[in-house]
Amino acid sequence: MKVLNFGSINIDHVYRVDHFVVPGETLPTDSYQRLPGGKGFNQTVALARAGAAVSHAGRIGTDGIWLRDYLEALNVDTTHLNVGEDIPTGHAVIQVGPTGENTILLHGGANHCIAEDDVDRILQDAARAGDALLLQNEISAMPHLISSAADRGLQIVLNPAPMTRAVRDYALEHVAVLILNQVECEQLTGRSDDTALDALAQRCPQAIVVQTLGEQGVRCRHGAETVAIPAVDAEVVDTTGAGDTFTGFFVAEWTRSGDVARALQLGCSAAAVCVSRVGAAVSIPTLDELGR
Repeated sequence: MKVLNFGSINIDHVYRVDHFVVPGETLPTDSYQRLPGGKGFNQTVALARAGAAVSHAGRIGTDGIWLRDYLEALNVDTTHLNVGEDIPTGHAVIQVGPTGENTILLHGGANHCIAEDDVDRILQDAARAGDALLLQNEISAMPHLISSAADRGLQIVLNPAPMTRAVRDYALEHVAVLILNQVECEQLTGRSDDTALDALAQRCPQAIVVQTLGEQGVRCRHGAETVAIPAVDAEVVDTTGAGDTFTGFFVAEWTRSGDVARALQLGCSAAAVCVSRVGAAVSIPTLDELGR
């Protein structure tokens, strides 16, 4: 099964700080890095490093051509990654605290200039019925993407992050795999306990619903079956990109073998390596590093 990731690409401006800045405060930083990022970009990198054949569709500005080069060096097909001259590449300002937790300020840039015509053209050229389409929630034209992909018989994998009110109106019944964290699950369902996963499973009865729980691992509902996988022990340095790493490795294994439990375990193993390093895309391991 081929994977088309129609997703965001950002330039990450990462600042290590003693604590997160508060209103009215001017806070000196301990360090600064400019790194490749964006949930779509990170998940494509994870897919490639997990051994999947992946294409990336989306939009960047001329300031982001180095990001396209980065993907091509990983053998990612960037035929449908369009470059515009008038809108800059999306970017994020990230604070990383002493314990590795982070805060993120996100600007969409070129990611929000994807039109419905772009969607129709790219899906026509880049995907066939039965292929997997990976989506996040950092680009424009999302409702049209989901409906058009369903009409074409694609297997839609949705990671609805960042969570917005619009996600509640997405046609989630078309989704084959839904991956979200504990906070996003609560925001989407209005429930903060174990019934949140049940609510999503009822709304998406045909879907594999995966809830990531950080240091507690993951839970998954598929039909009547619930699978829980514990987190892999790791020394946490920076949690940026951990969820994207999990998603990419999970999708790579799921499309390769169809074994959900194996895919969950591989995703957790990869995320554990990611959090032990600084950065997002640059911290994503390879299959060889996981001993696979």
